[in-house]
Amino acid sequence: MTNIHALIESKTNQLKDEIISFIQQLVQTPSLANEEGPVQKLIFNKLQSLNLQSETIPVKFDDIKDHPAFNDDGFSPDSRINVIGQWNSNKKGRSLILNGHVDIVPTGPEKLWTESPWSGAIKNDRIYGRGSCDMKAGLASGIFAVQVLKSIGFEPSGNIMIQSVIGEESGGCGTLTNIVKGYRADAAVILEPTSLKLCPIQSGALTFRLIIPGKATHAAMRWDGVSAIEKFNIISQSIIEFEKKRHNSFSVEYYESPERVAPINIGTIKGGEWHSTVPESVIAEGRLGVFPGESVSDARMAFSQHLKKVSDSDLWLKENPPILEWFEGQFESGKTDVEHSIINNLEMAYKEVNNSSSKIEGVTYGSDLRLFTNHADIPAILFGPGDVRLAHSANEYVKIEEVLTCIKIISNLIINWCEE
Repeated sequence: MTNIHALIESKTNQLKDEIISFIQQLVQTPSLANEEGPVQKLIFNKLQSLNLQSETIPVKFDDIKDHPAFNDDGFSPDSRINVIGQWNSNKKGRSLILNGHVDIVPTGPEKLWTESPWSGAIKNDRIYGRGSCDMKAGLASGIFAVQVLKSIGFEPSGNIMIQSVIGEESGGCGTLTNIVKGYRADAAVILEPTSLKLCPIQSGALTFRLIIPGKATHAAMRWDGVSAIEKFNIISQSIIEFEKKRHNSFSVEYYESPERVAPINIGTIKGGEWHSTVPESVIAEGRLGVFPGESVSDARMAFSQHLKKVSDSDLWLKENPPILEWFEGQFESGKTDVEHSIINNLEMAYKEVNNSSSKIEGVTYGSDLRLFTNHADIPAILFGPGDVRLAHSANEYVKIEEVLTCIKIISNLIINWCEE
C-alpha cells in the first residue's frame, strides 16, 4: 500500500462517525418525488462546507420536454432542483462525474417496518430507512471521497463534479436536465447500490397500461356477458411465455442470470365494478424489460405483435382487442464497453482497497446510466454500496462497512482517473 492509499484508508476510518451521521440525516429527511427540496438543501450545505463550487439547478420540464429521453413524471413545479458541487483543477487531466439521486419511493405500510422508515436507525452495523440503500449512502460515498482527498491535501489533475439529482425513480428528469444544460465530464460513476460490483450495462424498462374490454351483465346470467378478468387471465399467462421466448432469442453477456435480463411484470390490476356484475373492463399496468442493444421501438413492437397474436386466437379479443398504452418511465437500455478505461481504472481502485477483483455484471433495472451513454456520449458505470434487492422494500438498509469501502475505492479512482 502506497503512502497516499494508506492516508485514504486512515482518514476514511477517522471520519466513520461523521459519515454515518450524515447518511442518517439524509434518511431522516424524506424526499419523495416533488418533495426533494429539504434533502437537497442538506446536500448543498455539505458541498459548500467542502469549499466546492456549489450551485442549484432548477429542473423545469419546459427545458427538457422536447428531448427524446424526456419522461413526464407528473411533477413540474419550479421548486424542484438539482445540486452540483465542482472541485475544479487548473490542470488538464480527465474529469469525472459522481452522480446520485435523492428521490425515493414510498415506504409502503409502515407496520411492515421494524423501525420507522425515517429513523436512520443503526443495528448490526447497518443503517436502516427508506433511501439508505437506494441511494443516499451511495451519494454520501461520493461526497466523502472528495472530503477524504481534500483533508489529506490531494489536488486532482482533472475536474470532479458531484451531481445530486432528482427524478431518477420516475424517468430521469434530473440527470437529463444536467445533460441538456451542458454539464459534461470524461466519465461518470453513478453510485447506485451494486454491492460494489462494477455494472456498466443496464437493461431498459418500459411502463405500459393494458385496457382489456369485457361485456357487463348480471352475474345471475353471466353466460350472456364476457368477463374482462377471464380475458385478462389469457393475456397474463401468455406474457409469461412471451418473456421466456424473448430471452431465448437474445444472447447477452455479463448477467448473473441470462434468463432474467429483461423481465416483464404486471404490477397493478383494477377490474370489475360490482361483485354481482360480470366485469366490463380490466386495467393492468406493468413494465416491459428491454434487452441491452434493443431499441425501445423494437421492444414495443414485439410486445404489440404478441398481444395481437394472442387476441387473434380468441373470438372476443379478436373483435375487441386490448388497448396498449405507454406512459411514465420509458427507460432505454444502456452500455459502456467493458474494456473502457473508466472500467479498468475502477477495477484497479477496487483491487487497491480489497486486494481482490470485483465482478463485472449487467443489471436488469433502468437507471440514469442510459442518459449518459445514449444522450451525452459519456461512458458511465453503476457502482456503489448496498444490495439493490433491498431497495424499495420494508426494512431497507445499507451496511456501514460497505459504505466505508466504497469511499476508499472512489477516492482511489479519482487519483487513478484524473492523474492519467
